[in-house]
Amino acid sequence: MNSSNPTRIVLVDDHALVREGIRALLAVMPRIEVVGEAESAAEALELLGRVPADLLLLDIGLKNTNGLELTRSLGRQHPDLKVLILSMYDNIEYVRTAIRAGACGYVLKDASSREIVAAIEAIAAGGSFYSSEIARKLAERTAEPHNLTPRECQILQMLAQGLDSKAMARELDISVRTVETHRLSIRRKLNIDGSAALIRYALSASRL
Repeated sequence: MNSSNPTRIVLVDDHALVREGIRALLAVMPRIEVVGEAESAAEALELLGRVPADLLLLDIGLKNTNGLELTRSLGRQHPDLKVLILSMYDNIEYVRTAIRAGACGYVLKDASSREIVAAIEAIAAGGSFYSSEIARKLAERTAEPHNLTPRECQILQMLAQGLDSKAMARELDISVRTVETHRLSIRRKLNIDGSAALIRYALSASRL
């Protein structure tokens, strides 16, 4: 996505009131443009065939199918399209399935408007994002089998929320260098590189 252009978003939810609320929220945000909305998977696919979009804000529960199946289809038909799941379900199995299907993030419907916007911005920038409760569960389940320290667990959770090292340092009141040291330790323990890859690994770990 070109950072100089607005992020073009399509809303997919079978409740018109939910779509209306999200559209109103995003209407006042700079660099974000809602270019269409749909209430079903079929309608979404038809719309995407006509309207260029960068990101799909998608509910899991849809008419006749579900958002996870639609995410898989989009990976084949629109591989450059990013998908952010917006759901009422905080079940880790749903999260794991969504990411394996190709979603870049998972935000709960009771999330604050600030968190939803942060998720969109993180994914538009090429990253991933998970609601704080989802990120906490992922970090806790990843920590035990890999002997992550409590601080490394915190860092992993913040990575899931799209925070960079400077933001983590401010939040934890430690130096950026200390944050980087923790991140390096996490990567070594998990034998993996990159913040998005860390969470993807967590989701596919056998203990989830």
